[in-house]
Amino acid sequence: MKRRDALRAIAGLPLVACDTSKPNKGALGGMERFNEKLERALQGGRAPTADERTPMDDFPGYHIAPEVPQVPDDWKLIVGGRVAKPLALTLADLRAMPRIESRIEHHCVEGWSAVADWAGVPLSEIAKACGEKENPYVEFRSFDAPSFNERGYWSSWDRESAFHPQTMLAYEMNGAPLTAKHGAPVRLYGSIKLGYKMVKYLTEVSFLDRRTGGYWENQGYEWFAGT
Repeated sequence: MKRRDALRAIAGLPLVACDTSKPNKGALGGMERFNEKLERALQGGRAPTADERTPMDDFPGYHIAPEVPQVPDDWKLIVGGRVAKPLALTLADLRAMPRIESRIEHHCVEGWSAVADWAGVPLSEIAKACGEKENPYVEFRSFDAPSFNERGYWSSWDRESAFHPQTMLAYEMNGAPLTAKHGAPVRLYGSIKLGYKMVKYLTEVSFLDRRTGGYWENQGYEWFAGT
């Protein structure tokens, strides 16, 4: 049984859906606390799925910009927040760091799933390089934006999920560099969150002592969003 099915199978403890009619202002309501506690309990360590890869043409790509975002010529990944050593990393810098590879089944809140092979830098290595200070949250920001004057897509994760062994800053998909459709040059990826938490087109990683929201989370989507 998959974890998402197990959530619904626990006798007397059905998963309570998030109220998407109200923006999430950051405070945890009772039902969301319940959901998050249950999801954390079932999260654990997950092995890569052995499912066959989804054909690339069938793996959907999403963005909030009017057109597919293109990599800025001066792109760097800015790492900051409560850290000892802020960083500005190029793609070459990231490729020189320890690498992980994992086959992961992607789950979208819209109900579809897809499987791909991902490769990149474990987020734990980024944390080690910048000397982050045991922060409980990590925030991720993007250059995918509705317009030039608006901030880009973003999300935030709990530390436990961010430091999961399969959570990475991915720069390859199915053995090739990321395409613009799927978040080039670097995107957040992991096995234990729903798709809207996987920020593409990364520009910033911030280690924080407070919980923030996200593009969809601030519109009412569940913040924890475990799969």
